[in-house]
Amino acid sequence: MMSGPRIYTSESLASSTTIALDDQAVTHLVRVLRMKKGDDVRLFNGDGSEYQAQLIIESKKSASASVTHAIRQDAPLKLEIHLGQVISKGDRMDFTIQKATELGVTDITPLTSERCDVRLKGDRMEKKLEHWQKVAISACEQSGRNTVPVVHPPKSLSDWSSGIEADRKLLLHPHNQKPLVSDQSPESIALLVGPEGGFSDIEVTQCQEAGFDGLLLGPRILRTETAALTALSVLQYVWGDFR
Repeated sequence: MMSGPRIYTSESLASSTTIALDDQAVTHLVRVLRMKKGDDVRLFNGDGSEYQAQLIIESKKSASASVTHAIRQDAPLKLEIHLGQVISKGDRMDFTIQKATELGVTDITPLTSERCDVRLKGDRMEKKLEHWQKVAISACEQSGRNTVPVVHPPKSLSDWSSGIEADRKLLLHPHNQKPLVSDQSPESIALLVGPEGGFSDIEVTQCQEAGFDGLLLGPRILRTETAALTALSVLQYVWGDFR
């Protein structure tokens, strides 16, 4: 029986091993949840499995976990989805990454485009990329997912759209959209979502020349974070693991 809070670790996990917990995990388990020595915790490291362990507390700032056995493994993904998301302002990018992780996306690449208002360089970009990966990890902890999507370093729209490979390439924009043809069964999809101001006509043409088709999501124009999550839900229902 599975019990205890779920914690991510970058350590290798196997039965009858003991791993040190990082500061964030120690704070959450010992100081916030006030757990005691011997309490159950569940660990995952992104290899697809979840492990049962018991907490070992050395001090208020130091703890480890003794792994007993593997308790669950994620089923193989029916559909690999690589989300190319033009960077949005404030917490909206965090929200998109969090919910896309919950919805089963496998890869996320933040993008810059002509109408993207967010520009990241140097240390700021590295810190933001690390933050986004932590957002994805936290979403896995909450949702019970044992595989962590990779948040790739930001790219320009032109570089990503021309270089990405997938069975289907779909572009969200308000014009020239088409409904999904459900009798097709792709194993991989590249999903491209633009900024609040949308893509320019030149960008749309470039993406279409790179093999992207417009995706119809109804008669209303959706905000960028709404569009991404709506499309992911539709794709998972039609071809993925929602049924």
